[in-house]
Amino acid sequence: MDERTLISTYFAGRSTGRSDVVLGIGDDAAVLRFEPDWDLVVATDTIAEGTHFPAGIPARAVGHRALAVNLSDLAAMAAEPLWCSLALSLPAADPMWLEEFAAGFFALADRFGTALIGGDTVRGPLSATVTVQGRVRPGAAVPRTGARAGDGIWVTGNPGDAVAGRYLLDAAAGVPESVRATLLQRFLYPEPRVREGRALAALATAMLDVSDGLHDDIGKLMTASGSGAELDAGLLPLSAELRAAVAERAIECALTGGDDYELCFTAPAQATARLQEVAAAWTVPVTRIGTVVREPGIRWQHAGRVLTVPGSTFRHF
Repeated sequence: MDERTLISTYFAGRSTGRSDVVLGIGDDAAVLRFEPDWDLVVATDTIAEGTHFPAGIPARAVGHRALAVNLSDLAAMAAEPLWCSLALSLPAADPMWLEEFAAGFFALADRFGTALIGGDTVRGPLSATVTVQGRVRPGAAVPRTGARAGDGIWVTGNPGDAVAGRYLLDAAAGVPESVRATLLQRFLYPEPRVREGRALAALATAMLDVSDGLHDDIGKLMTASGSGAELDAGLLPLSAELRAAVAERAIECALTGGDDYELCFTAPAQATARLQEVAAAWTVPVTRIGTVVREPGIRWQHAGRVLTVPGSTFRHF
């Protein structure tokens, strides 16, 4: 099929309706009506077959992930999603694949009120680039630079589950099917913590999403803030499924696995009670795993001993 047919069949007219989209898919550019007294937050991410996901995973999962990893970036800034654009590279225009990709993409977009406003399609290796736009009140965005000595270091969810799910795409011998299904879901359909990120706007001093491994991403957070961290691997919220699937490798998966798209953030000690009160309404756990210190560097301990983290965190290059 030609590009016009592809776009009109699978993408035009399927997005959630928003009154601030003056002109969307079908013209040379979108026209959006933005409101005063808000800051615009913009993020772009690409997922490519063979780098970010293996060949052969469901097209619905590719569509979901393409948007989820970008919504996760907005969540890390405490932003509310508004609009997105999609640039899709395809080796072939397979109608069945496209229908499933679009179903995964729009199911997530509709949940978060995010309108697809345009993009591009091209023949080439399978990849999807999404740009998302969101909003926060002036001064409410949470950067990476605000961590201060004495702040607690917190993480949502169960780091390590996603990388275990990726392992189980290929090898699941001896792993109960219920465990495999849970971990596969965590890898194939990551859940962007948009609600949680927005709730942390007035509580977190620094924040990012965990995409390249918890250890590495905490390092980014501390470097940006000019601080260091002391952390206890015994406090990591390791899921029962992760322990069942990888046993003694559970801590390594949590620290170096990546693909979790959970939020890692810092918060002052005096905000702990309020944080726990807010988080009581969440469907995802939040756990304190360490403390920000003045001395640079990331130091882990486990059971009273220094823990050395393997150097196997994801790298793009």
